[in-house]
Amino acid sequence: MQYISTRDREQQFSASQAIAKGLADDGGLLTPVYLPKLPRRALEELKDMSYQQRAVYVMKLFLDEFTVKELTDFANAAYGPEKFDTPAVAQVRGLDSNTFCLELWHGPTCAFKDMALQMLPHLLTASLRKQEEEKTVCILVATSGDTGKGALEGFKDVDHTRILVFYPKDGVSAIQELQMVTQEGGNVGVCSVVGNFDDAQTGVKKLFSDEKLRQELAQRGFFLSSANSINWGRVLPQIVYYISAYCDLVRDEKIQLGDPINVCVPTGNFGNILAAYYAKDMGVPINKLICASNSNNVLTDFLRTGVYDRNRTFYNTMSPSMDILISSNLERLLYAITGEDQQVREYMDELNRNGRYEVSERVKEKIQRLFVGYCCDDTVTQKVISTIYRSFDYLIDPHTAVGFSALTQYREETGDMTPTVVASTASPFKFCDNVLGALGETNLRDGLDILDQLSEKTGQPVPAPLAGLRGKQPRFQRTEEKEHMVDAVLDMLK
Repeated sequence: MQYISTRDREQQFSASQAIAKGLADDGGLLTPVYLPKLPRRALEELKDMSYQQRAVYVMKLFLDEFTVKELTDFANAAYGPEKFDTPAVAQVRGLDSNTFCLELWHGPTCAFKDMALQMLPHLLTASLRKQEEEKTVCILVATSGDTGKGALEGFKDVDHTRILVFYPKDGVSAIQELQMVTQEGGNVGVCSVVGNFDDAQTGVKKLFSDEKLRQELAQRGFFLSSANSINWGRVLPQIVYYISAYCDLVRDEKIQLGDPINVCVPTGNFGNILAAYYAKDMGVPINKLICASNSNNVLTDFLRTGVYDRNRTFYNTMSPSMDILISSNLERLLYAITGEDQQVREYMDELNRNGRYEVSERVKEKIQRLFVGYCCDDTVTQKVISTIYRSFDYLIDPHTAVGFSALTQYREETGDMTPTVVASTASPFKFCDNVLGALGETNLRDGLDILDQLSEKTGQPVPAPLAGLRGKQPRFQRTEEKEHMVDAVLDMLK
């Protein structure tokens, strides 16, 4: 299996090269030359496997350089009981006969990013060994909230790695920020950026394409790689949980093998829903991919009009991991739909120059056969949290609530009651203030005492990783303007 740049298919790389590089030199995203199809009886065989076994089966289709034993060791380490608080790893919770929640937040940082970021360090360090790379890799991460802590936790004290996370100052929740700035480990760094997530993400991309910086770091014995979902090693483990969710529904007799489902995903950078698209393309019977956005509804508009336009007001919402106007992984979908690297390059050049591009009618129609998009604001988000709790005695976070809002809008508009899996992307305890507000609480406790307040209100236990924040002191206070992010890199890698 070879990997190519979405902007230049002549550039070809092995899987280990693609994972080690993170991003193509031309700024394109590295993606498989083709998507393998699941063998005819695969879903039937997979339904009786553990999550770890399913991960090995699926990832092996893309990683022919890696042995089954290697991948088995990685999966057992990444998804074992010391990391995840349920043997199911990615648990499917039924709300009613045709509505299911895929809980992706049972890992060490209580967010869906753990599903990939517990696996990525194993894939990356093995890739570096296969490439006989002697330099130390520095992982650069831009985060809108959850990726940062997930990456820090995954790469903490991993040999021959450093990791530096950039997050938007005042653009993440208090608990998300505390998780990052108290991170333990001798190889980690955290820096806030004046601006929003798009500023941080654009800044990281510029660092990757800075030839002068690349040469300077090489002289110091370092090279850069990514733990954002621009890295194929992030997207691949996410495909697993959509295939796994379908298998769980079949195993538990919620559906019959071959029955279609819909999948609804709260979406910011497009990586999570892209993984669901890949699962569909590989052969999982997924009908519609429902893309859920908050007030930063650039994807909703794109899916409806074929025009991607980031020239709009940016909103700081109660679902901060979706506060994004430049959805990087959409580039991979555009390549998958068009198969034309030159066309994708033109779209991205236009986005860089003018902040917008428009796909052809043919491309728009292809995308609309697969995806639908809906959005909601914070007021609706809080109403949904309340409604789901009162109706099902089930607590969800604001991102998941955006997903349920989209599903409700879709069902009301189309009458399509196909069994649907909603991706639940974070523990509600990461957003206590907004969840408590949705449940009618107005007098909120200070600091981490708010965790106990939500627990007492709902009877749900505080997740151990969040309870463990008590008593931890912040280690990182640095803030940079986006133009000076390079200074933080150079200072860390002296």
